[in-house]
Amino acid sequence: MRSDTSSLRREASYIERRYGPDRRKQIFRALLIGSFRPRRRGPRRSGEAGFASTDWYHSRWLTASVLILLLCVADALLTLTLLAHGALEVNPLMAWLLTTDPLAFATIKFALTGAGVVFLTAAARVRAFGHLPVGAILYAVLIGYAVLVAYELFLLQTLVLER
Repeated sequence: MRSDTSSLRREASYIERRYGPDRRKQIFRALLIGSFRPRRRGPRRSGEAGFASTDWYHSRWLTASVLILLLCVADALLTLTLLAHGALEVNPLMAWLLTTDPLAFATIKFALTGAGVVFLTAAARVRAFGHLPVGAILYAVLIGYAVLVAYELFLLQTLVLER
């Protein structure tokens, strides 16, 4: 019974210190302002390293993400060019999409790559499997795409020289 009266006293003596409109209800404004003036550039606590622990991501991750997306577009264009010169698509799903609708092929390819890049960028500070920083996976994907595009350019050069 004593705890009930003390909690009532705390509620009665509570003074609202907030003023102005509730910022949490203005989502668009918060996103806009948070994009230009981020407050959290890293985790607030030592054990906090999840997805929502930061408002700002390092520019090196943005650079890697943009390069991956540009290499994805180059890969799609080179794939279509190589197919026009007699090459075959190895991926069965993409091969089926290419035969049915090349625009769907490009759209799905870019959407899947974009979603993966967004996820990897958002999780760049997290450690995968307890050891590997996800940012390193982002760089590995970038290197993989660069090697793939270089290989496709080599194939294209070989196909053109054979003709």
